[in-house]
Amino acid sequence: MGVFRGVPAARCGVPGVSRLVAMVVVTVLALMGVVVPVGGGAGGEAYAAGERGARWTQGWGAAVQQPVEGDVDDVPNWSRRGFRHQSVRQVVRVGVGGERARIRLSNRYGRTPLRVDGAVIARSGGGAQAWPGTAKKVTFRGARSTVIPAGGEAVGDAVTLSTSPLENLVVTLYFAGATGPATFHRVGLAASYRADGNHLDDVLAQAFRESSQSSYFLDGVDVSGPFRARRNTVVALGDSATDGVGATAEANGRYTDVLGERLVAGRRNLGVVNAGIAGSMLLTSSSCFGEKGIARFRRDVLDRPGVRTVIVELGANDVGANWSTGPCFPSSHKPVSARQITEGYRALIRAAHGRGIKVIGATLVPLSGYPGYPGPAGKVERLRTQVNQWIRTSGAYDAVVDFDKALADPAHPERPRPGYVYEDGLHPNDAGYQAIANAFELSVL
Repeated sequence: MGVFRGVPAARCGVPGVSRLVAMVVVTVLALMGVVVPVGGGAGGEAYAAGERGARWTQGWGAAVQQPVEGDVDDVPNWSRRGFRHQSVRQVVRVGVGGERARIRLSNRYGRTPLRVDGAVIARSGGGAQAWPGTAKKVTFRGARSTVIPAGGEAVGDAVTLSTSPLENLVVTLYFAGATGPATFHRVGLAASYRADGNHLDDVLAQAFRESSQSSYFLDGVDVSGPFRARRNTVVALGDSATDGVGATAEANGRYTDVLGERLVAGRRNLGVVNAGIAGSMLLTSSSCFGEKGIARFRRDVLDRPGVRTVIVELGANDVGANWSTGPCFPSSHKPVSARQITEGYRALIRAAHGRGIKVIGATLVPLSGYPGYPGPAGKVERLRTQVNQWIRTSGAYDAVVDFDKALADPAHPERPRPGYVYEDGLHPNDAGYQAIANAFELSVL
């Protein structure tokens, strides 16, 4: 899905991938399930010192992006400028409860090493407040500060912090020096706050006078507890329909939030991690909307701790913006075919199965009538229909969830149901995301 708060996907188009290049990429990615060891990379269960016996589930996570200007959409962010002698406090909701927690930080798109001069995690007291008496200082291999290489990640040491399912936590980071442009996630739909100076230990919110709806450097909060299953993380990989464009900000209205609430109500101890990026494509990387799905799959899915299931909701932008041009497109842009898209799906499925991860395919949501996709309407709909037919009938996925059917107008199935769509005519609203979440049989997760 290619807009953010009404900005057309046409601004940041969808580069094509030649068939030969696509097949090479597919082949390489498919090998990931063989050559990448289980528990390798930043997602390794034994990364932090002294944690070899721990069983971790990711309670909250986000897919990171390279910095973008605030005017890419209508919500400003701090990614280009970054931070200097500032504290950043971020609110996250964990999907599972536990006895210990640890944080994950990313400098994936940093051009220089990132020095983090302190980190604290606490229960939320609402807004930028921390709950009194719950703050825990985070160390990194025993040290209060850490330096993350350009392109690297860091996992904090575990802290003792009792958490409940669907509870809000606050993570505060302090940067004494200049960070440079910040690796971040644009559509956070939850508040992040900043304050000048070191306010790691502040309980009250007075110093945090500025807010943003993006998240910065923080890409995961893991929870450890007496989980019966070895794997308890569900990752939703997707575009803006997963990221939550159209949902009410700070209301936990994305389909992944509602699905997490259903799991809690059903006493299923699974954490649902949202790895959506608004505008994301399966086969094409964008300077505005992040790396293509087949490139970020390892980092955003395979390397997270305790993953048992992945939901794949990608391809709508490959279809809808297939004939687009614009400043966010690489010069190599060419339209892609249904076969190239489905070969991309097969690559993700093979990579996940190679790690013992179940894969659920999501059909592409209705696209017709949206002015942001300038391609021929008939061609867009035919391509979407072809891809959806493959998702439903190929048998390649372990299960299928029909997002298209959940959202489509029965009278005009190529369009979304009026009561389920945001004001841009494309993205689901809160009711639409509720309908998507209700389309899941919990047992398939």
